[in-house]
Amino acid sequence: MKVLILGGVAAGTKAAAKLKREDPACDVCILSKGKHISYAGCGLPYYVGNVIHEKEALIVNTPEKFSALTGADVKTETEAIALHPETKTVDAKDLKTGEISSYPYDKLVIATGASPFIPDIPGVHLKNVFVMRTPEDAISLREAIEDGSIKRAVVAGGGFIGLEVAENLAAQGVKVSVIDFAPHILPNFLDPDFSEYVENKMADQGIMPITGVSLEGVIGTDKVEKVQTSKRAMKADALIIAIGIRPNTAFLEGSGIEMTKGTILTNEYMETNLPDIYAVGDCAMVHNRLTGKPAWSPMGSTANIAGRILAKDIAGSRISYPGVLGTGVAKLPGGLNVGRTGLTETAAKAEGMDIVSAVSVVDDKAHYYPGAGSFLVKLVAEKASHKLLGIQVLGTGAVDKMTDIAVTAISLGASVEQLASMDFAYAPPFSTAIHPIAHAVNILLNKMNGEMDSFSPAQYQEGEAEGYRIVDCAMQPSLPNHPYLDLVKIKGEQEGYKKDEKLLLVCTKGKRAYLTQNRLKHYGYTNTKVLEGGTTFNTSIMDEE
Repeated sequence: MKVLILGGVAAGTKAAAKLKREDPACDVCILSKGKHISYAGCGLPYYVGNVIHEKEALIVNTPEKFSALTGADVKTETEAIALHPETKTVDAKDLKTGEISSYPYDKLVIATGASPFIPDIPGVHLKNVFVMRTPEDAISLREAIEDGSIKRAVVAGGGFIGLEVAENLAAQGVKVSVIDFAPHILPNFLDPDFSEYVENKMADQGIMPITGVSLEGVIGTDKVEKVQTSKRAMKADALIIAIGIRPNTAFLEGSGIEMTKGTILTNEYMETNLPDIYAVGDCAMVHNRLTGKPAWSPMGSTANIAGRILAKDIAGSRISYPGVLGTGVAKLPGGLNVGRTGLTETAAKAEGMDIVSAVSVVDDKAHYYPGAGSFLVKLVAEKASHKLLGIQVLGTGAVDKMTDIAVTAISLGASVEQLASMDFAYAPPFSTAIHPIAHAVNILLNKMNGEMDSFSPAQYQEGEAEGYRIVDCAMQPSLPNHPYLDLVKIKGEQEGYKKDEKLLLVCTKGKRAYLTQNRLKHYGYTNTKVLEGGTTFNTSIMDEE
């Protein structure tokens, strides 16, 4: 069987390597447009920041090494330019010689990936305009930093790539601003309240997020001098464009393959609408496990998992790829890590789901252990079934652990009650006696079961707490313009507080406010609300003082 694979980075090389292990007799050939195959695309920003010191570390396998290890034939600098499904051939151009050759196949895997979107704007081809997709991109940017020509940079795009590049530029001493057309950074990945928290932390570190603006041009004679946005021109020595990617599928026009916005449609077996043609990786659509709808997941993890399953299918197994949950983690500017899986509150409501969410601040390990910090967590659950639907988590610690636990729970259809009582590992250097995710779940359950009445940060920002008197419930008074209630001194009716008065209870993280509410309820106070996340998350309440 002759299997032709178009693309040689993540999905293509994973499929080729696994297929040769499954069926060593299979004739596997990879055609790759670039010079490199199997490079560490997700590591490029960290080479820019000199976290990864040597550029050679970015190349996972050379074509020669990959061929020797797997037995697959690899042809680099060879670009597919036309597909002929009726003859089962692909035309490809040798980019070194210009020669066009025809490659036959029994099975075809399209894994051509995606390329950065570069807007057609004035000055976009000036020196020191960069993208971040190949090792050469990262090498060029770092060389420009090291030769001293970049002191101030604008990153266009507030997604993962843009923010990771921004963090690493800042680590190299570059003054950085991040612009994005969306109202908030990390659009569609985080809910607005969590995005806003990240933006504030970035600003605290001197990395300025500027949202709601578009990139309109680059100003300079030979190299970047200013970046023109829809609001103003910004001084800069460099512009890094990270405003999205587009699937490399233009060569498929007229082939009969079904696509949407240039992304190839596939079923759960990664089959296209044409026989013996598969698509995988950044050029292909998958499915969201929770909604069942098509989803685009241009992630290295998705490409590798799907590529491996596809290889087994081609070799004779019949294994479906269940799709994605929208899982992701990233190291952000401002010393924060972020993780998410499942549906955000915004996405769940857009699907018409009846949900409950809760924001909590929980310790990431025993509070007395050196280096302990906090997780800021938002959980989303279905109201009727109590099934977990999503998590968003921020912190300086291992947010990936919190995210991956939620991945497991959602994938297995676990209820929040089941998650709360799981036997998680505990020792002070690693966790808390009640695991952080179980702690966050317990807070959500208190809200779902009516044991805690609260306003979310979003509700507070939207003005739903108007008419409530803010009451400081922290261990020590921290809101000097508001009355203070000391939990341990509440032993009955409180002077100056009517039992039906609207009271918004605020502490540092939310826990002491909940305990105060519990005690006030016992003494007949019927109209109290806890501010979820306390002043740790709701920093604006401190600014109002």
